[in-house]
Amino acid sequence: MSNKSFPLSKEQVQEIAKKYPTPFHIYDEHAIRENIRRLKAAFAWAPEFREHFAVKATPNPRIIEILKEEGAGTDCSSIAELYLSEAAGVTGEKIMLTSNDTPADEFRKAVELGAIINLDDITHVEYLEKHAGMPSCLSFRYNPGNLIEGNDIIGKPVEAKYGLTKNQLFEAYAMAQAKGVKRFGLHTMVISNELRTEGFIYTATLMFRLATELKERLGIHLEFVNLGGGIGIPYLPEQEPVDLDAVGKGIHQAYEESLGPAGLTDIAIAMESGRAMTGPAGWLVSTVLHEKHTYKNYIGLDSCMANLMRPALYGAYHHITVLGKEDAPCDHVYDVTGSLCENNDKFAIDRRLPKIDIGDLLVLHDTGAHGHAMGFNYNGKLRSAELLLCENGSIELIRRAETLDDYFATLKFPGSRMKG
Repeated sequence: MSNKSFPLSKEQVQEIAKKYPTPFHIYDEHAIRENIRRLKAAFAWAPEFREHFAVKATPNPRIIEILKEEGAGTDCSSIAELYLSEAAGVTGEKIMLTSNDTPADEFRKAVELGAIINLDDITHVEYLEKHAGMPSCLSFRYNPGNLIEGNDIIGKPVEAKYGLTKNQLFEAYAMAQAKGVKRFGLHTMVISNELRTEGFIYTATLMFRLATELKERLGIHLEFVNLGGGIGIPYLPEQEPVDLDAVGKGIHQAYEESLGPAGLTDIAIAMESGRAMTGPAGWLVSTVLHEKHTYKNYIGLDSCMANLMRPALYGAYHHITVLGKEDAPCDHVYDVTGSLCENNDKFAIDRRLPKIDIGDLLVLHDTGAHGHAMGFNYNGKLRSAELLLCENGSIELIRRAETLDDYFATLKFPGSRMKG
């Protein structure tokens, strides 16, 4: 069972909301630090372990800065994420650009920063050389096809737009060698929100075997193998968190068995965990505005799917706590909704909860990754603030809420009376 706790009381949240009105996302600095420390401890056996935090999960420079202090770099998938890394003080090969359908300016910025570039397609070798030049260290993303099942979030590998086939992979490395590249890595990312220990070990075994083939066929001694992210979190209360120690031990055994005979046990292990670092350390706090009774019982919040898209996009479960009613019986059934003009704008459907009253504060758990990051402005909805619960107990505003002036700032039309 996972512990669905919230580090603040109803009274504390009421005080916070006087200065920073709901809805807002709030992250726990201590929990984030503990998450990355557990990950690093699980791979302490490796000659070198690199965590490139997946910026797309929580693209805020303050969060990146915290993880940087714990030794993490970044995994970027856009030019904005490269700039966010730079703003947080992450540069050089602490950055890995793993984008797809990549425009030239992203490659140029990555080369400027000295980042490791992880190519998604064989045609990108020529494109990269033409538009940005070849970096000192190059990696390729492997798509294992039917060797791995995948899941609903990232898709089945054979149907996914990501990565190179095995034959393309060897051809791409040979092309890069011919262009003078001498330093290489290998990468894959085949599943998201995985909870099974054996899934990580199986993926690692495939990658280590591929590393030995690269040495045998092309003479490439990889500097690192990036196993991707995909470490899941227990969104459901009855789910267990990933046993990182067991994952680390299983991958260690596969590492020694596959790479040892080939003399490759100096290869670094890299990962790009995002969700596992910040997901359970974040919450969306919202206030109940309305209660509606028609064919069903509805609770309407001051947030909507513009603040948390995962339930609408994936049918994802996010646990809900009614502050001040943590011990009350869950004897009412509600659909918990937002105000967006879409019928799938629901945080929960037929959820058993305590009796909810207008003005109650609701906390949606596990929103620290792919929560605020997926926000949007459909219906003119404005994105919420992001707050940080610091280790000393203080509250830090790390992103202010959007305003109507922000919404209109990019619009140009005759007769506009908006400021700016």
